[in-house]
Amino acid sequence: MEHPKDVGDRSTLAIMLALRERGYGIYFAFGENTRADLIIDDGHQLLRVQCKTGRLRKGAVAFATASSYAHHPNPKMIRRTYAGEIDLFAVYCRETGGVYLVPIEDVPTTAVAHLRVMRSRNNQRQHVRMAERYEIGVVSTAGLGARAGGSGSSA
Repeated sequence: MEHPKDVGDRSTLAIMLALRERGYGIYFAFGENTRADLIIDDGHQLLRVQCKTGRLRKGAVAFATASSYAHHPNPKMIRRTYAGEIDLFAVYCRETGGVYLVPIEDVPTTAVAHLRVMRSRNNQRQHVRMAERYEIGVVSTAGLGARAGGSGSSA
């Protein structure tokens, strides 16, 4: 099984590639405990970005919009939102290859958000976020996963 940090690193690399192809300047956050993973420059402003791994579930890309602290011993809070701390979620979904740039105000920030890849079965459109609206690129990370018997590194 691939380590979650490796999955996240692969998503961040895919996101950075798509952002670069779109002409964004990219700045890296230093350290593990920063709320934003990247700062991007669109030529007019700097925007704080939190990178997320999306997973295709029931025709939609699902991604976490809050951090979980449940795994910490004696957590003071179980979930922490990104409200006021980032401007955008950048989401990479390996199943679709899509990279999506989503303003934080477009999604609920307490748990999980969904971007529809396929129309809903009941054809509902109101309150549905279509993935194509947010897609900034398609990236293949084939071959970047963990190697057999290893952790994905070549040390």
